[in-house]
Amino acid sequence: MNKSKAYQLAIIGIVAAVISILGPLSLPIGVIPISLTTFAILIAVYSLGMKKGTISVLIYILLGLVGLPVFSGFSSGPAKLLGPTGGYIIGYVFMALAAGFFIDRFFDKWYLCFIGMVIGTAFCYGIGTTWLSYQANMSASAALAAGVIPFIPGDLLKIIIALIIGPQIRKRLIKADLFN
Repeated sequence: MNKSKAYQLAIIGIVAAVISILGPLSLPIGVIPISLTTFAILIAVYSLGMKKGTISVLIYILLGLVGLPVFSGFSSGPAKLLGPTGGYIIGYVFMALAAGFFIDRFFDKWYLCFIGMVIGTAFCYGIGTTWLSYQANMSASAALAAGVIPFIPGDLLKIIIALIIGPQIRKRLIKADLFN
């Protein structure tokens, strides 16, 4: 393994650790806590690209599944994934894939990256809300009211901040020959 590959693996691990550190930090509002996880995921895929960013998200989820308290509210384990908010955790993977797809292809066009991040967030909302509705025996409109509507302003703010910070991180990784 050459030095560049070792650094790339280390960066993936560091980004998974950053997601794991930010993930438990949340504000308990309603059924779904507002966490920094989605922001960390957007930064991950903006910084590392779709493939490596998604791998970082998968590592984060695996860490939570094996019992490290990395999910919102310092929770963990299979019960969290199977509980009412577990669909949002699964949605993180699809969020990373969708946002990363756009970011990888349209890195220099912020408005297309914005659209990709909105689509990725919509995937997370869709999977999470469907799961919430099923697990909590809620109507679709009740699940939307509890699990999506209150979070739209905050998620738009997270996307805007990621659009500002993400390109800077990625450019520095490219300049240091740590991206690819």
